Amino acid sequence: MNAPIVIVGDTLLDRDVTGAVTRVCPDAPVPVLDERSAVDRPGGAGLAALLAAAQGAEVALVTALADDAGGARLAELLAAAGVTVHPLRSPGATPEKIRLRAGGQTLLRLDRGGEPAPPGEPPQAALDVLRAAGAILASDYGRGLLRQPALRSALADVAAPVVWDPHPRGPAAVPGVRLATPNLGELRQLTGDAGAGSPLSTATRAGQELRRRWRAAAVAVTTGADGAVLCHSGGTPLVVPPPDPVERAEDTCGAGDRFAVAAAGALAGGARVSEAVQEAVAAASAYVAAGGAARLRDTAPRPQADPAPPALELVARVRAAGGTVVATGGCFDILHAGHLATLRAARGLGDALVVCLNSDRSVRGLKGPDRPVNGEADRARLLAALDCVDGVVIFDEPTPHTVLSRLRPDVWVKGGDYAGDGAPELPEADLVRGWGGRVVTVPYLAGRSTTATIAAARPRDGHLVKGAA
Repeated sequence: MNAPIVIVGDTLLDRDVTGAVTRVCPDAPVPVLDERSAVDRPGGAGLAALLAAAQGAEVALVTALADDAGGARLAELLAAAGVTVHPLRSPGATPEKIRLRAGGQTLLRLDRGGEPAPPGEPPQAALDVLRAAGAILASDYGRGLLRQPALRSALADVAAPVVWDPHPRGPAAVPGVRLATPNLGELRQLTGDAGAGSPLSTATRAGQELRRRWRAAAVAVTTGADGAVLCHSGGTPLVVPPPDPVERAEDTCGAGDRFAVAAAGALAGGARVSEAVQEAVAAASAYVAAGGAARLRDTAPRPQADPAPPALELVARVRAAGGTVVATGGCFDILHAGHLATLRAARGLGDALVVCLNSDRSVRGLKGPDRPVNGEADRARLLAALDCVDGVVIFDEPTPHTVLSRLRPDVWVKGGDYAGDGAPELPEADLVRGWGGRVVTVPYLAGRSTTATIAAARPRDGHLVKGAA
């Protein structure tokens, strides 16, 4: 397996609200937008991770996620894109950028989330994935993640090439990065250069100054449709134009992320910095020519009905009070004493227990066409009636990975075949440990199982006795 590309940085939730303007508001001279559709996608470092995953790379994202609906939505979108997330706890709200659009144009952008708040400590899994990276992209969006001391120390010590995509409000790159990738406007703010002369002279002068200040091996200054200027240890810059003339797209959002991701991917493959910058210019140009962020709006996962708003609200309340969230999962087709023992043991490990329940379709995929005996609504109702269960969420996939990414419990509990010496590793273990959660097993009552209960209720012809369940 190839070493992953690891993205480290601030993740935002981008929401594009598209509609039509046919009238003006009667109480103010502003257009009225009639909403037709809304699409969510990860922004900031999350967008960089999405772009890297779309190229077929194995991608890990080290970022801060808040315990709110926005954080849960980001976790869901990233998991659906195949990105492995190693979250730090964010004490603030999820930053959101909401674009109101009509006729192919952005009418207004609404920002939410307030001032940045320092993130918590990175889980050990996040530090481990940095050490195992094939390349690292530090994607700074000015929210403070890249000021975290433990992360900065780890980034300074890694053997993998580091690409640093800076933000004017962010910190300096750690010393020794292979490549920094500011655009021309960011470069002027980072260096205080007034920009006298042509864009090429400004990029060369300020790029070399930033390279010296940050002790970076090279600085690639992106210059929009003109490509990039690479400032390195030699005295002559390398000017890299796009392979073909680029017309400005409807929305160039993400072009800088596409450039940085492509450069990191090329360095991971052993390319020289000059080669990586050429690949990055070509990739960013193709991204813009294909429609930029407009193409992402067409292909992004569509919002789905929230499968468990009460469970998410429960988790938020428990965490706000400083409590511990416990989760367990299973089919729970015919509730028996073994289930009860597992559930009570799990509830004793924290302040609330959420049961992740396989849907009917999920059970059929796992157990065969004759299961479940009881439908998901009845199974959920019975579980919710137990005094040891605080919430139930039904999931449709073969595994609970997606719903776990949304709930992010502090403790994940299983019993049965996963208890005891020589038992197999839980499939969800790495996922849960990724956000600092614990995985435990609890004892179960021997001889109790749904399969045995069903078998005992069947006559010799193999059909279930009516009413036996």
